[in-house]
Amino acid sequence: MLRVNHLYKSYRSGGSVYEVLKDVNFQVRKGEFVAVMGPSGSGKTTLLNCISCFIPHDRGEILLNGGDLSVLSEKEIARVRNEDLGFVFQDFMLLDGLTVFENVCIPKVIKEENYVEMEKKAEKLLSLFDIAAIRDKFPAEISGGQKQRTAVARALMNDPFLILADEPTGNLDSKSSEAVIGAFVSAKKELGATIFMVTHDSFSASYCDRVIVMKDGKVFRELTRNGGRREFMNQLLEVLSAMNSGEGYDAE
Repeated sequence: MLRVNHLYKSYRSGGSVYEVLKDVNFQVRKGEFVAVMGPSGSGKTTLLNCISCFIPHDRGEILLNGGDLSVLSEKEIARVRNEDLGFVFQDFMLLDGLTVFENVCIPKVIKEENYVEMEKKAEKLLSLFDIAAIRDKFPAEISGGQKQRTAVARALMNDPFLILADEPTGNLDSKSSEAVIGAFVSAKKELGATIFMVTHDSFSASYCDRVIVMKDGKVFRELTRNGGRREFMNQLLEVLSAMNSGEGYDAE
């Protein structure tokens, strides 16, 4: 579904060049829930921005469902972002003047699709993520967890190849975080969604199928969940602790 091959990205500041991504390689298979973790400066956000085409990479390949994103025109990239990728941001990015239902429908509205089909799909997602009761409320009237579940529903409206989630639980308390991660798990199980999530939260990452740990712009290690969630979280914490001893990394 997603394949990243020999990806490099650097930034220039004055006369200096700072390498942020250094020969990054990995893949995300269809129907997988994969997290990326690592200390600040490890390249997580830059990686996500390259995959979403918000910034260009220097060299390497980013293949989405077999197509190379780096060769697309601006018009093609806009289509990919609306139809082939779904986005969930830390700050929700809901439109305050629209209801929950209307926010969820935005991707279909942009495509000018039939309203009856749009409503049917939106109602299904609202029910799946337990937010049907707040369908007519505005973002200012609902909790952070409900806002993020609304954002997850919106991201799934066009049945994208891949959901990109950037610190989706970063602004939430533990109860709301669990509900949002539960929404991702439901999307994976019920809809076959493929999810790629950047997170600092080891609890959220423990629900994933795999975790890619980055350090200094490279893939440090990949962990695969083979047993229970708690066992996987303990394994993940051990790796993060060993990697970041003395660096002040917050894995909670």
